[in-house]
Amino acid sequence: MFARFMPKEARFFDFFIAHADQLVLGANELKALMNNVADLPLRKRNIETIEHAADKITQQTMQLLHQTFITPLDRDEIHQLITRMDDILDLMEDASQCMHLYDIHAVTDETRHLADICLESTERVRDAVRLLPNMKNADKILDNCKHIDRLESDADHVMRTAMAKLFREEADTRQLFKMKELYQLLESVTDRCQDVANILEGIVLENA
Repeated sequence: MFARFMPKEARFFDFFIAHADQLVLGANELKALMNNVADLPLRKRNIETIEHAADKITQQTMQLLHQTFITPLDRDEIHQLITRMDDILDLMEDASQCMHLYDIHAVTDETRHLADICLESTERVRDAVRLLPNMKNADKILDNCKHIDRLESDADHVMRTAMAKLFREEADTRQLFKMKELYQLLESVTDRCQDVANILEGIVLENA
């Protein structure tokens, strides 16, 4: 019963926000890559650097979690939130690696559209996470989460359309396989953003 009167470690929120900023940086690099595939070596390196920076933030969060007796959120919520956010950047790195390993020199309009949705999704994640320290922002956080859900649905629709077009029009089996993999990775970025939104909704409903 005395736990409520004990100081709680607030640096968790700083780590969440710092990680969310890395998500947006990574998504901007991903969008730039899809708009100019010739920049692949540069964008791939940039995304790797951003992903490593995010990994460091994740490790710091985990270390703080092990060292902290009283946390501002449920311990499992902290663990889930930071790891699901980390998954988002892992998938961005996978997408750039896919383009490098499969030697993809051109992308489709649907690919660029998916990258746009990835960027907007990460921006909404960042906006929601920045509001998290103050539960007076509960309604605004939930509005961002709803928007992320809609973006995930949009990405799913774009991917299905892209897949249908790919199987109808692409005669080269190797190219079909490459683009199918890339589409799925980009759509998975929005899936993981939706996972983060679901965690944020749960935190808000439990603490607001």
